[in-house]
Order: sequence, then structure tokens, then C-alpha cells
Amino acid sequence: MGEMQVADEALYGASTQRAVLNFPISGRAMPPAFIRSLGLVKAACATANEQLGKLDKPKAELIRQAADEVFEGHWQEHFPVDVFQTGSGTSSNMNINEVIANRASQLTGEKIGSRKPVHPNDDVNMGQSSNDIVPTVLHVSVALALKEQLVPALDELAGTLDEKAREWSEVVKIGRTHLMDATPLTLGQEFSGYAAQVSKARDRARRAVDLLVELAIGGTAVGTGINCHPQFPGRVCGVLAEKTGIGFREADNHFEAQAGRDDCVEVAGILSTIAASLTKVANDIRLLGSGPRSGLGEIQLPATQPGSSIMPGKVNPVMSEMLVQVGIYAQGMSSAVAMAGRDGHFELNVTIPLIAYALHDSITCLSNGARTFSRECVKGLEVNEETCSELVRRSLMLVTALNPYIGYDKAAEVAKQAFTEGKTLREVVLDKSLLDEKTLDEALDPMSMIAPRE
Repeated sequence: MGEMQVADEALYGASTQRAVLNFPISGRAMPPAFIRSLGLVKAACATANEQLGKLDKPKAELIRQAADEVFEGHWQEHFPVDVFQTGSGTSSNMNINEVIANRASQLTGEKIGSRKPVHPNDDVNMGQSSNDIVPTVLHVSVALALKEQLVPALDELAGTLDEKAREWSEVVKIGRTHLMDATPLTLGQEFSGYAAQVSKARDRARRAVDLLVELAIGGTAVGTGINCHPQFPGRVCGVLAEKTGIGFREADNHFEAQAGRDDCVEVAGILSTIAASLTKVANDIRLLGSGPRSGLGEIQLPATQPGSSIMPGKVNPVMSEMLVQVGIYAQGMSSAVAMAGRDGHFELNVTIPLIAYALHDSITCLSNGARTFSRECVKGLEVNEETCSELVRRSLMLVTALNPYIGYDKAAEVAKQAFTEGKTLREVVLDKSLLDEKTLDEALDPMSMIAPRE
């Protein structure tokens, strides 16, 4: 395709430079986690080819050394190709092939660009096509990100919420449904719900890893495996499983593995569900802490920064606001993945770089958001017991406990009269001589309402 000028210090070559010039779109390179996994997969491919006698040991060792350096996070600046590139990710695959080949040249004292002693296509890309390598890296990188980033972050947040649930197990407060007063529960019970919700989110993230274990490696151009040793994909998957602790295996059907991205769409749906869970928890906590004097004020949020440039002393629920925005963003990215997944035509989906970017960015933001919310918000929450007690005392919904004693209709009359006349339920019941004081006190005891009677 003619000459191409490449900077002397660049480890990439002409194919990468051409892609940089062709796609000056967003200024955003492929996610670092994706690039690292490119290195991991290329090292596994070199090992498989060596085992099969297709690649001699010196070349295989050079490829592995250079690829391992990429997996360890080195040479990130040598992967400049924009996210919005060829939909197969061919530019990124050639980028890693060139970097590994040129790094091998460096290690052996050869000139960068000489393709000695390792050739980017014939050696680094042996038995492979961008059409099976990039989907493989997509699955490997996202599975690792879920396992190493999101699952631990959600586990930490669930644990912090559970600590608060146990700490506040005796604090009785008024419940709310439809944003209206309901019957009492403890603050601990309320927070146990949040802890369970985030625990389920963690479990969903674990299940998402399992959705990605089938790998497209071995399908090469269109899924037929042309130019690929029949044992190659199985050996590559074996190396990757050993390295990561994830049960990667060859795809059951290579045509589906390259043409469809349904597994990633399903993972995106799980991430959207997790985002919804975190948003719900974040919103509840900021509402419970609203005020401090004109809101609910049942809990006090930690002051992390000044809340206003004009109102002195104002403290805002900034950590909840952060997490809500993260949730909105992650759900938007999940929608992008769903749309990208449907745009696979014939034997190849051609939106893979966008899918990779959207999934990785969602996982990064959800992980960092959950961990920050746990440490900077939930851990520092304090309860306002007096406010909780007062709101319970004033609530008309304690009348629910009178149903077994005076019936629904009379209880409704009591609640309406108490509200109209500004009286307590106790005062109205005694005025009407509906119950004696001892029975009434037992019936209206909030502690008796927080669990089923024996």
C-alpha cells in the first residue's frame, strides 16, 4: 500500500501508523485491560504453536517475552489506535503483532522494522486471524475485569452495608412504601436489604464471567479454521485457563462465536442490572440523609467536601450523586453494546472495538464507584436515633397493628380522626374507649411490629 513514515521510537509499524492516520476520531485508545489481554492471548498462541511444532523454541520464547511485557502493562503508549476503527479490530491485532515483532528485534539487537528474527504475520499471528483473535481477547479481557475488578468491589460494598445492618439491628424507624409512611422496621433490616441487593449484584457479576468462557480462537477468517492446526484452539484455551483460573474452552460453534456477540450483550444486561441495584441503594441513602432539618434526616452522611459555593456549611450527598451518575452511564454503555451486538452481518460482527470499550469502561466505573461509595459514604454513615424514634411516634401507620383488635374499618376511622384533629392514635383510641390502656400499649409497641408474632 506504499510507504508509511513511522517514528523511530515506535514499537509499532506501518499497519498501525496507517490506522492512526485513518481513524482520528475520538482520541481514545483501546482500553488498557484489552491491550494487556492481547498480550496474554498472543503468548498463549506462541506456546500452542511451539507445542505443535509449528514455531521453533527461540522464536516462541521471544514472542512470549514481548507478549508478557504487554500483559504486565508495559508499552501501553505504543497502542495508539482509536476505538472507532475497523469493526473487526484488525488494526489492534496488527498493532500487537508489530509491537511484539519489533520488541523481539530490540531484544536480539536487530533493527526495529526488520521483521527479524520474528515476523509479525508469519510468526506472531501464526494460525490466527483478527476475526477470531479479537473476539477471543474481548471475552478474556472482560472476564478478567469482572473477576478482578467488579466482583471484589461489589463484595466490599456488600460487606460494609452488612456491617451497618448489624450495627443498627435495634434502631426502630418508620417504613415507607410509595414514598408514604408504612409500618415500622429496624434500620438494620432496611440496610440488610441493601446488603443483599449488592450481594446479588456480586453473584451476577460472577455468573457473567461464566458467559464468556467460550473462545473464538481457531475459527480464523470465517469460522472454518483455515490455516489453523486442529489442536491449536484447544491448546490455547488450556494455557489461558491455567494462567487466569477461568475455565476458557474452544467455542462449540465457531460460526456463532465470530458472527454473533450475544454473550457480550447478555453480560451488558447484567451490568445494567448491577447499575440499577447500585443506583437504588445510592438514592435511598441520600433520601434517608436528606435535611438535615427539613428532610428525613434519619441518618447522617459523612461530610466529604463543601456542598455549595454560596451557602456556608452546606453538605451534599456527593457520593450518592456520583454513584447514580455511574449507574446512568453504565446503563447507557449497556444499551450501546446491545445495539452493537445486533449489527453482526453474515460471518462477522464488526462492532467489536466499541463493545470492548463499552464493557470495560462500564466495569471500571462500576467497580471504582462501588468501592468509593463503600469507603467514603457507607462506612461513615451515622444514625440519628432521636429522629427515627420521633417519626415512628408520630406515624399514623401504626394503626395497622390495631386491625386484629378493632377491625379495619374502625382502625381507618381512628387514623382519619387522628390526622384531622392533630392527635395521636393512642389519644383517639382512648377517647373512643376502643381499647384499655394496657392492651393499646401492647398493640402500638413498635418493637412488636418488626417481626411476625409467634
